[in-house]
Amino acid sequence: MEDERIIDEGAHPENEKKPGETDYKKSESAVNEEPTLAEKNRGIGFRIFRFIFFFFVTILVAFGLVVFIIYGVPQLKEMGHGKKSEIARNKDLTKDSNYKKQLGIISKDVQRLSVKFAGYTSGQSYIVVNTTENKFYLYKNKQLVREGSCSTGSYKKLQTQSGKSWTFKTPRGKFTIQSKRTHPAWHRPDWSFIEEGEPIPPKDSPLRWEAGVLGDYAMDLGDSYMIHGTIYKRFLGMPVTHGCVRLNDEDLEVVYNTLNVGSKVYIF
Repeated sequence: MEDERIIDEGAHPENEKKPGETDYKKSESAVNEEPTLAEKNRGIGFRIFRFIFFFFVTILVAFGLVVFIIYGVPQLKEMGHGKKSEIARNKDLTKDSNYKKQLGIISKDVQRLSVKFAGYTSGQSYIVVNTTENKFYLYKNKQLVREGSCSTGSYKKLQTQSGKSWTFKTPRGKFTIQSKRTHPAWHRPDWSFIEEGEPIPPKDSPLRWEAGVLGDYAMDLGDSYMIHGTIYKRFLGMPVTHGCVRLNDEDLEVVYNTLNVGSKVYIF
């Protein structure tokens, strides 16, 4: 029996375990089951990516819904009404005397306005000044050749103690270029000295003349109003003048060379 026990025990040598071997393998397996730092980072990155993805998808869906409500719904409503409505032609109206009279008046108005429009937009060069937006539009042969920013009247009011006052606004209406000058000098009016707190010199005083403030070119519109350059280019596009129209150097040169004496200037 002793021999059988010895043989039986020796027949399975692989089952014999050294002391502490089982504990070591178990602990090694437990270590392998714990996630590494890289795996943790990948997990965090995935969660962040998933959050960003769903966030942008939600934003896009909400934006698409808003666009659909604003533009899509009205289109669908219009499609639901079927064909677009057309102006009905009633043969009975053509026989009505009042209808014929009104139609004749409208036709004459259209012809009159067409002639007037043709007069405003002749083949000659002209300039349009928008004092609300402080923009100018230069036309030649009925084609827009130049546009840009300008400065017009500030609408500020200057008043003296004696009661005399000036309102600095650019006049609106239809004007013509009365004269053209290069390297113009400015003849300072009374309000210029009052504004600066200086004594007003006589009309023929040399103190009235100041060079270098109107740019290289000036076009006179009458009543001391001009289209000219400026040394205050940073204010272009704003209502800051005493009534004249100011342009930058490049625009002023093009306008000067395009317009002639007699050319139309439309200010509104």
